[in-house]
Amino acid sequence: MFTRIFAASTFGITAFVVEIETHLENGLPNFTVVGLPDSAVKEARERIPAALKNSGYAFPQKRITINLAPADVKKEGSGFDLPMALGILASAGVINADSERWRTTLALGELALDGEIRAIRGSLPIALCAAEHSEIRTFLLPAANAFEAAMVEQLQVVPVHTLQEAVDWFNGALDIPPASVDRRAIFEDRKDQYDVDFADVKGQEHVKRAMEVAAAGGHNLIMIGPPGSGKTMLAKRLPTILPPLSFEEAIETTKIHSVAGLLPQGEALVVTRPFRAPHHTISNAALVGGGMTVIRPGEISLAHHGVLFLDELPEFPRNVLEVLRQPLEEKKITISRSRMTVEYPANFMLVCSMNPCPCGNLGNPRQVCHCTPRQVQRYVSKISGPLLDRIDIHVEVPVVPYEQLATKSEGERSVVVRERVVKAREIQQRRFSAVPAVYKNADMQSADVRRFCQIDSEGEAMMRMAMRQLGLSARAFDRILKVARTIADLDGAEKIAAHHLAEAIQYRSLDRQYWNA
Repeated sequence: MFTRIFAASTFGITAFVVEIETHLENGLPNFTVVGLPDSAVKEARERIPAALKNSGYAFPQKRITINLAPADVKKEGSGFDLPMALGILASAGVINADSERWRTTLALGELALDGEIRAIRGSLPIALCAAEHSEIRTFLLPAANAFEAAMVEQLQVVPVHTLQEAVDWFNGALDIPPASVDRRAIFEDRKDQYDVDFADVKGQEHVKRAMEVAAAGGHNLIMIGPPGSGKTMLAKRLPTILPPLSFEEAIETTKIHSVAGLLPQGEALVVTRPFRAPHHTISNAALVGGGMTVIRPGEISLAHHGVLFLDELPEFPRNVLEVLRQPLEEKKITISRSRMTVEYPANFMLVCSMNPCPCGNLGNPRQVCHCTPRQVQRYVSKISGPLLDRIDIHVEVPVVPYEQLATKSEGERSVVVRERVVKAREIQQRRFSAVPAVYKNADMQSADVRRFCQIDSEGEAMMRMAMRQLGLSARAFDRILKVARTIADLDGAEKIAAHHLAEAIQYRSLDRQYWNA
């Protein structure tokens, strides 16, 4: 007997529907899976018989052929266990394959040997894909993934815990209420999900100002200072002043974490800005994504719509840092292999920190630096000029004096700073409403900079002097204007004034002190 059931697989952060065709015929018992299955799919030939027997169903002693269509696209993952088992049972007559439920349902899930259905990856992008399919009305999946898939309102999501529950539901013997989530409640609850605040940081007011400018325009930032000056502490609090995620941003971010298998069970959506802080021993593939058989998103994609923090920047291998150059410009990463090419989004804020020298004490009034000028230059030169050009704001983080550490007064809270940042972003959204793919000042291309970042004669004279004295590149010229535009937006000014430009230029002054010395 022949049956067909819908399943799905992911490709990058998108999904595609797979039709699982099952055919049983008389002959020597055999179980064959065709259609470019990977190892995890092939191993289902061992899991499915055990799951069927332990769930109370007889495994057919016939010649079983399962085809995964389209047959020319590689299928990966253990989520095909459940639909293949259901296809076998339907072909054996245990499930009514002529019912409306069978013809309009997409099923996915990993089978345990006792018939339990375990969680899968990528249920949100699969649910979005299923909702667009003309024949699919229902998504049958593990209960652990139900809330995530239920974010797609156009689809009925049926959660199941065991294979027996799935069979009884198809046969109409069990009524399972569809899963549902309250989107509004999820977004309202996110306000108190940060356990850190800008008010925790003593002193460093000029660094906080630089971080506010970076957050308002989505600019990349590097902090240079001795150990213990608060660089990491400041970086961890940057997400608390970023604008809240929109629903569209939350969906796209959740799709990436879902495909990577990093979405916590029971959570329907990523509702706060991601903050990723990989160790300096990270590899190229772990940072940008990759893999030999299964291409997974890397840290830069997991930081999409959030912050990627690289602590102790010179300790990262130079070849790892250089792979950041293309995604910083294009806001995406394309990973090519011999059989496939996958594209992941990578629109993140890059925040870096580093010591000024190998010992870390250069410029520290409390400690003596024993590094020679050559050692200092060799240390900072681990960061290439092209990468540094792509970082808009350079700020020095000095040691905090005792008087500021001992003060009992609180600084500005994150919620107050965030209000100013949100107002500046709203100005930018109105400005770029007719410009495709530009949502904030950091996204502007050269043509957009010439259009929206015009300066007067006083500003031109200031920029001319800065370019000559600091030895800046053309890319740095554009980035100074972008930062100046953000500073003007924070002031609510329509035009870039001289003092806005002066503040933006001083955020590049460390170029001369360290790299152009």
